[in-house]
Amino acid sequence: MATRDIGVAIGLPEPYTSELQGWRERLGDPNAHQIPPHVTLLPPTALTTDDLDEVEEHLQGVAYNHEPFIMHLRGSGTFRPVSPVVFVTMVQGISECELIEAQVRSGPLEREIAFPYHPHVTVAHDVAKEQLDRAFDELIDYDARFKVWGFTLFEKGKDNVWRPQRDFPFDRPLPGPVLPPEEPG
Repeated sequence: MATRDIGVAIGLPEPYTSELQGWRERLGDPNAHQIPPHVTLLPPTALTTDDLDEVEEHLQGVAYNHEPFIMHLRGSGTFRPVSPVVFVTMVQGISECELIEAQVRSGPLEREIAFPYHPHVTVAHDVAKEQLDRAFDELIDYDARFKVWGFTLFEKGKDNVWRPQRDFPFDRPLPGPVLPPEEPG
């Protein structure tokens, strides 16, 4: 049975995507050109092609139950020494991300995760200690605030690049039949 690697994430608007992508590139992060800046809602997950319709319906239902919210990223953080990662921290939008992540990772996408969920935007991973230190120090004053409109289903290509496949805007009804208006009378 054919499988594909998917993930679900909240993307960042411009100019923040370009800014943080630029940081990953300058720091020599080997994933800089494969993974766009994002907040993960579902980590890489193998999915059979036959399950895609059910997964998309599930994600549409999750999105429908949420409203747009403000995300505020400020400063830098790290998972060291557990994991060689430096990230931009989230100071607003945390609880919204936690609720959405729990709902996304249910039903047909239910799975265990290696670490407790901690919403963030990675800026350095798999680089030397000096580059991790530089990322942490130079992004300590980073600040970005924007409205989150929904989330996106990504798929990993054969070239290991993660590409958006479908957007799921918040607070939109599930597609389905439209009933004609009742006639007066």
